[in-house]
Amino acid sequence: MYSDIAANKRKTVIIMAVFLAFLALLVWIFDKYVGGSTGVFYGGLIGSLVYVIFSYFAGAKMALAVNAAHEITKRDNPRLWRIVENLSITNGMPMPRVYIMDDPAPNAFATGRDPKHAAVCATSGILDIMNDTELEGVIAHELGHVKNYDIRVTMIAFALSSIISLIADVILRMTWFRSNEERENNQLFMVLGIVAAIVAPIVATLIQLAVSRQREYLADATGALTTRYPEGLASALEKIAEYGSSLQRQNTATAHLFFANPLKAGNLAGLFSTHPPIEERIARLRKMEQHA
Repeated sequence: MYSDIAANKRKTVIIMAVFLAFLALLVWIFDKYVGGSTGVFYGGLIGSLVYVIFSYFAGAKMALAVNAAHEITKRDNPRLWRIVENLSITNGMPMPRVYIMDDPAPNAFATGRDPKHAAVCATSGILDIMNDTELEGVIAHELGHVKNYDIRVTMIAFALSSIISLIADVILRMTWFRSNEERENNQLFMVLGIVAAIVAPIVATLIQLAVSRQREYLADATGALTTRYPEGLASALEKIAEYGSSLQRQNTATAHLFFANPLKAGNLAGLFSTHPPIEERIARLRKMEQHA
């Protein structure tokens, strides 16, 4: 388990480094595209940083609000509260705020910029169909996201992806308003700009997916290590595969936060899932059980 956790962390660092390098390259191409003004290059990088910081601090509240999650106390649902409390103690973490979503689909998510500002949310559906061992596995997975600072990583990845898509859109729109003289004098960077504008959103999405999928594997391994019982989490995933995890309230902006893919299979966004296949997650957990 420890080797799986270390390997996933290394992969995430590499992917994030590629992400940042790709953003810098796109800003550089945009700078040359508009005439090589140094102010544009540094302004683009500073603006990107400001947007990432805003997303970092405001992301948790926005995620809870758009999914209509409501905070509970121990009296509202003693079972869920007790599981979250016990696992927090096991992890040596502060008790996060606890939320419930009124949705029949079995799912859950965690958010918050660090363990001191964290929240865990479960759907009413997952509380109905999971036994205590399975629910412990799911909550341990979500607390694994908090412990590993995954919300920080995935929120930054989402923000970077949004910035790259925005810059690409601006480059394409500028193409239509450039004079023939400007096009002739800057043909190389114009071609580079157009190619980058077309390719950049696809590359950004693929990198974001790679980050999110690695963090899901990492949270699975961390959750299994917390409970010392990978089979509980594997069984929960099998139930989700049977019942389905698509929420009634569809929101692509927060899909990467959830325990299982919350988007409908027919949804175009569902084709670019931020979650690895459930079968692969189950297989990895069962392999951990064998080597535990």
